[in-house]
Amino acid sequence: MDGLLPGVPGGERVTGRGGPLLLGVRHHGPGSARAVRAALDAARPATVLIEGPPEADALIPLAADPGLRPPVALLAHAVDEPGRSAFWPFAAFSPEWVAVRWALEHGVPARFIDLPAAHTLAWDEETDRDEGAVQEEGADPCDEGGGAGGDDQVRVDPLAVLAEAAGYDDPERWWEDVVEHRGPGGRDPFAPFAVLAEAMGALRERYGAGGRPRDLVREAQMRLQLRAARREFGDAVAVVCGAWHVPALGAKTTVTADRALLKGLPKVKVDVTWVPWTHRRLARSSGYGAGIESPGWYGHLFHAPDRPVERWLTKVAGLLREEDRIVSSAHVIEAVRLAETLAVLRGRPLPGLGETTEAVRAVMCDGSDVPLALVHDRLVVGDVLGEVPQTAPAVPLQRDLARQQRALRLKPEALERELELDLRKDTDAGRSRLLHRLRLLGIGWGEPGHARGSTGTFRETWRLRWEPELSVRVAEAGVWGTTVAGAARARAEADAAAAGALAEITALAERCLLAGLSDALPVVMRALADRAALDTDVGHLAQALPALVRSLRYGDVRGTDTRALTGVAAGLAERVFVGLPPACAALDADAAERMRGHVDAVHTAVALLGESLTGTPGAEGAGQGPAPTVGAPAVEGTPAAPADGRATGSRALGGLRTRWRAVLRTLALRDTVPGVIRGRAVRLLLDEGALAAGEAARLMGLALSPGTPPADAASWIEGFAGGGGGLLLVHDERLLGLIDGWLTGVSAEAFTDVLPLLRRTFAAYEPGVRRTLGELVRRGPGERAGAAARGLTAPGFAAEPDTGRADAVLPVLRLLLGPDPEPAADPEPAADPAPDADSAPDADPAPDADPDPGGRSWMTTTTYDNGLAGVAG
Repeated sequence: MDGLLPGVPGGERVTGRGGPLLLGVRHHGPGSARAVRAALDAARPATVLIEGPPEADALIPLAADPGLRPPVALLAHAVDEPGRSAFWPFAAFSPEWVAVRWALEHGVPARFIDLPAAHTLAWDEETDRDEGAVQEEGADPCDEGGGAGGDDQVRVDPLAVLAEAAGYDDPERWWEDVVEHRGPGGRDPFAPFAVLAEAMGALRERYGAGGRPRDLVREAQMRLQLRAARREFGDAVAVVCGAWHVPALGAKTTVTADRALLKGLPKVKVDVTWVPWTHRRLARSSGYGAGIESPGWYGHLFHAPDRPVERWLTKVAGLLREEDRIVSSAHVIEAVRLAETLAVLRGRPLPGLGETTEAVRAVMCDGSDVPLALVHDRLVVGDVLGEVPQTAPAVPLQRDLARQQRALRLKPEALERELELDLRKDTDAGRSRLLHRLRLLGIGWGEPGHARGSTGTFRETWRLRWEPELSVRVAEAGVWGTTVAGAARARAEADAAAAGALAEITALAERCLLAGLSDALPVVMRALADRAALDTDVGHLAQALPALVRSLRYGDVRGTDTRALTGVAAGLAERVFVGLPPACAALDADAAERMRGHVDAVHTAVALLGESLTGTPGAEGAGQGPAPTVGAPAVEGTPAAPADGRATGSRALGGLRTRWRAVLRTLALRDTVPGVIRGRAVRLLLDEGALAAGEAARLMGLALSPGTPPADAASWIEGFAGGGGGLLLVHDERLLGLIDGWLTGVSAEAFTDVLPLLRRTFAAYEPGVRRTLGELVRRGPGERAGAAARGLTAPGFAAEPDTGRADAVLPVLRLLLGPDPEPAADPEPAADPAPDADSAPDADPAPDADPDPGGRSWMTTTTYDNGLAGVAG
């Protein structure tokens, strides 16, 4: 090309002869980036104008900082509403980033000329959500899916139109063949831009704004900025923008007309900074309007000095070897040959991503798509996370977060990873506090998971993954404070005041303890006490108690002072004890099922609360019944708290458990209570050892008597046998016989009604338990009766414990749990406790000792010895 393009608006300017140099590009295109660099080297402009928000001009010099490593993005957010934000991402292969770097390396001023972010962020919410694909992420109509939404006209995808005209069915493949695999013009570095401008000019003549009237406003702003630069620098101006805008920037318009388009635009005050970005967020699948299908592949094409296919397939082979797949050099050679052959057969200048992917599937993956998915995730898309230097502007909260991340050696990463924490270590405890505080602030960097290999409360497992949007969350949370701890405390106090339910406040108290926010606890506890005193719904109280009790245990593990919670938890438990029996009367099926869940939760909470009170120094108030702050009545006959905190904890433990068992007995015997709750109460008492097996059988017999409606009887069975009750029925054939006898006597009409309940109950059992129960039922009631008469239960079990066999496992238990503790100077004689008696360890653990080493809690070997007889029986 010799320079002038007839019929192309602004053809002279496009080629850089006789006017500004207009370089139309595709965002995040490595071919465009290489061509931009070649054109700038040839033209040597006096200034470079780039599509982007003008508020970021002051941040351009930071691009020369070695600590600013793409992918990064410009983040603009409203000062008064940080959640209203926009992003302009840059990758190493983005033409705009190449232009910025070229200008800094050659000492040439660079400016952004797009519509200011102050106007972009001020648009109404619906338009902001759609237009965000353009402004938030620098999208351009040349990128499929880019542009503003909500317009009446049909939006045009220029690449798809051009690809279809060229006979391609895939715009990405057409772009690779025309631009990425061709490189910049050999003799004329401006030729690729001239050709692309000619094509875009033809499209604009046919489609106008392409269904994007907002682009007309943006282009008016760009023309005004271009005129200002020409007044200052003359025609030695280079403009790097989306190719779709080139015809509009070369068109002849008046200043008055352009200013008229910009008149009256809404405006807000904004802040702009650099933030890290990821290749995954550059992908179109993430919802990014200017996204590309394969950012990792494009990054490889941009950085590969030569032989890109061979280098790419070598990367793939290295990744597969890391995953223990057998991939040799011969595989790489064969894959290269296959990819080149496919490219020749399809008439492509070079093998593209499609050809290399097919070669990898056939040669390295044995035709399987499973390892190919790994290649796509790790290489084609990639998990590269950019970096931003400390000198970049940031809100104080962001700076404090970065400081703590460095101190705790907790680096943000784009790839999801699992983090195991041992809370007995200072560094891991600090990491746990930071992650919990961020969750309080709504910054979901990490999500807690289930700890593996340990049942102790000193273990935590987190799944970490840093997403660019979290930078916006940090900016939003900056309104709560300048440090993570201060902001989390202020947020917790505000949430406590605004909480609408009691369970929300107790959950908040739990989260405060997990986050180590002891300063926020007084406010949270006052809100909890006020709400508990006014809340008369037993269901709400029962929902709130488990979280409060968990807080006591978590606080113990982290060394947090939880004395403020002890009295509140005990008082809340007392209120549940008093109100639960009346609340369980006259419930329908759905309400009864919910209340059964509350009963289970309270039962677990009482056990944990007892363990927390036991050995808790300074828990004197706990042994005296409920705390007055929650309005619970005093318990008559409760002795005064002794000076010994351990004795107090033991008394509190015994008192709570004894009263809870009394509540369960009341529920089990009250006819107005639904069967599912009565059955559950009997089961819990039986598991606790507070109810003899014969008494449980008697209560079951009453519940399954002919006078009980079949539906009520089935509901009782569901409460009693549901949730792990299968083994109980296997080991006690009397109970199984009662259920079997009742079921065989149910009429045909009632059987249809009770069958769903029974199937739901027994379907929850393990397959082995169901199989054993089936064998027992198959033997029939006669054989079971004979076995009972002979004093036998299930095959392999004796009627009485075999102490010899039980003692045989003690050496193995001692190896697993450690030696027996040394006896005290004056040991008290050991005695098996009565069913309702409660005991506590004879001595407190050492102050620095782990309260739950190896998942064993405080249980000693002696405790296991005493439990063997119960298990064997």
